[in-house]
Amino acid sequence: MKRDNFGSKLGILAAAAGSAIGLGNIWKFPYITGQNGGAAFILVYLACIVLVGLPVMLTEFALGRRTHRNAVGAFKELEPNKPWYLSGIVSVTTAFIILSFYAIIAGWVFSYLSRSASGKLINVAPDKLEDYFGAIISNGTEPIVWTFVVLVVTAGVVILGVKTGIEKCSKFLMPILLLILIALMIRSVTLDGASAGLEFLFKPDFSQLTKKGVLEALGHSFYSLSLGMAIIMTYGSYIDKKENIFKLAVQVTIADTLIALMAGVVIFPAVFAYGLKPNSGPGLIFITLPAVFKAMPFGAFFETLFFLLIGIAAVTSTISLMEVVVAFVTEQFNMGRKKATVLVTLALFALSIPSTLSFGAWSEVKMFGKNFFDLFDYITANISLPLGGVLVCVFGGWIWGTKNVVKEIESDGLHPFSWSNLYSFAIKVVAPLAIMVIFVHSIGLMEYFKTGLSTNALLVVGGLVVLVLAAWGLKSRRTSNEE
Repeated sequence: MKRDNFGSKLGILAAAAGSAIGLGNIWKFPYITGQNGGAAFILVYLACIVLVGLPVMLTEFALGRRTHRNAVGAFKELEPNKPWYLSGIVSVTTAFIILSFYAIIAGWVFSYLSRSASGKLINVAPDKLEDYFGAIISNGTEPIVWTFVVLVVTAGVVILGVKTGIEKCSKFLMPILLLILIALMIRSVTLDGASAGLEFLFKPDFSQLTKKGVLEALGHSFYSLSLGMAIIMTYGSYIDKKENIFKLAVQVTIADTLIALMAGVVIFPAVFAYGLKPNSGPGLIFITLPAVFKAMPFGAFFETLFFLLIGIAAVTSTISLMEVVVAFVTEQFNMGRKKATVLVTLALFALSIPSTLSFGAWSEVKMFGKNFFDLFDYITANISLPLGGVLVCVFGGWIWGTKNVVKEIESDGLHPFSWSNLYSFAIKVVAPLAIMVIFVHSIGLMEYFKTGLSTNALLVVGGLVVLVLAAWGLKSRRTSNEE
């Protein structure tokens, strides 16, 4: 089966950046920044991006491009007689589950976009917005319909293929996203009182930064770049050998971070200008910001632009998530792209229904004390994503080996990579330890370790786990070579 590839450097960048730029940048990053003190949190986040996010992204790009295979096929090719392909299965499964509930949130965004465009949303009284949002997501029919619409639109792009579908769509949508962001930024910073929001965003106050905030910055730096869910590895498999993947990884990282900061410039000056709280959490875009737009001149117009912006960001991410699963199905089961996409879409829609009903008719149905939506979110964010990330680090750093990764980064000498020693240390030690910390924190174990000594002991245990995995992998590799 002939494999499709990206057709241009701009297309590669647009698609890869589009995969990373999503609701995490425009929805989650602003509200967790607001909850953790603003600029000080951003500085820690940037450090985490450089030390953890960029090395893992480079490794995933290298694994994908070296093999030109899907996430499972890549591990099978590099370690054909060992169970490392299971780490690919973990990542593909994670992408599938995430998309099943991510499409629901995207559906809420498009519901708000339609209500904003029709003038309904702007007429809702500020004190009624929370109930308004609750009524939308608990309505059994509407969220299911919007989720289906999101999945069908996503499938329509994926069916067209990498070059004709994903690349062209990304090259069209990303400039629109950027233009909308710039327009909203101009409107936000010209509001009376906007300077307080800019100061909050860019003037560090380390007294507001807690240990929890540092851990949250670390976690978001990993998730924001779409790592651990095989997106970067899959897109890497469509990149030509002559392309500079280090340069690409840096560009994607900068674009992802820049968009997140620009979203903060849109949101915080407006929130401060109208005397609202910057730490209002996940309800920031669905409850707090509609109140801001209602008080703003030409509010209906800017409100519609804002939800169009979030809708575009959501779709660029759903496309990349679906491509991970479709690439796996087409290559591992020798199935046509159209048939695979239809089957994956139907399976995703079926899995999304229990999560959608978790806010309405099935709100009392619990598994392990959580409704379906929260359970799927918990499993992926707290278990499978960190697991997939650690396995990529161990495989790239210790099993396939950093020499091979660096050789691929350099395109066999075409693009010299002067940061190889720093990269090797980061992917072998810093990144896996950091991801272990994310894992321990996210599942709540760190709450049991209140003292600095205990936390340090926990880090040592995490390091030992990484070393055990590395030693096992090296032993397996020697055995394979002897055979």
